[in-house]
Amino acid sequence: MADRLGILAGSGELPALVIAAAWAQGRPVYVLAFEGFADPAILAGSSHGWVRLGAAGEGMRLLRENGVRDLVMAGAIERPSLAALRPDWRTARFFARVGLAALGDDGLLRAVMKELESEGFRVLSLEDVLADALAPVGVLGAVAPDAVAEADIARGLDVAQALGRLDVGQSVVVQQGMVLGVEAIEGTDALIARCGRLRREGGGGVLVKIAKPGQDRRADLPTIGARTVSACAEAGLSGIAVAAGSTLLVDRAAIVAAADRAGLFVAGVAAR
Repeated sequence: MADRLGILAGSGELPALVIAAAWAQGRPVYVLAFEGFADPAILAGSSHGWVRLGAAGEGMRLLRENGVRDLVMAGAIERPSLAALRPDWRTARFFARVGLAALGDDGLLRAVMKELESEGFRVLSLEDVLADALAPVGVLGAVAPDAVAEADIARGLDVAQALGRLDVGQSVVVQQGMVLGVEAIEGTDALIARCGRLRREGGGGVLVKIAKPGQDRRADLPTIGARTVSACAEAGLSGIAVAAGSTLLVDRAAIVAAADRAGLFVAGVAAR
């Protein structure tokens, strides 16, 4: 039997996708679900436990007790303040060493993975479990970007690359050459909703989502699902462009169906 896979589960659909993929590969799982983030419905039938985000000592104990060595991070977790985190001694020791305030999101994830590995765990990439879920190059559905959208995609890639180098976010929305918004702490869904209110007269508007330059691919890969498509449709955008080979598609068939119904394009593009 394959070694048990530990899944550190945050919010969204991604943890359920990872669980299903591991089962399909004949691999047993143990899900460590973060309180206030993970959806209890995804845990049905899975060996699992719950832990507070700031309780690293308890989380590691549960993982070890359940025979976990390999770990994968799946799902979103909003970055809390140190006060809201209420760290246990193990978490407090970690933050005292790495300096929480000095780290951006990607830097913090790198530090967390390094800490887990120092404790004997092996942190895998989502690609190791979901290789078939990465976006390919090209248009995924029936709708293709027009010339205006192609120009907005090019502009968005440039802006997203600059944004990522500063470890700020992965997404940007561009309409007719104008940057309507860039992703910060609010996340992609909130960015889309905000940009829907900022759209100018006329058509267009593209969400561009890419991995940060030099990002560790074991954590926080860009991810879209049918809900992303619906949010873009509600905001009046014309389509979505994602980095091919480094963006996870949560249920590709559902994404394509939602895009075709809404008349939006979804395209995988080569990051510059």
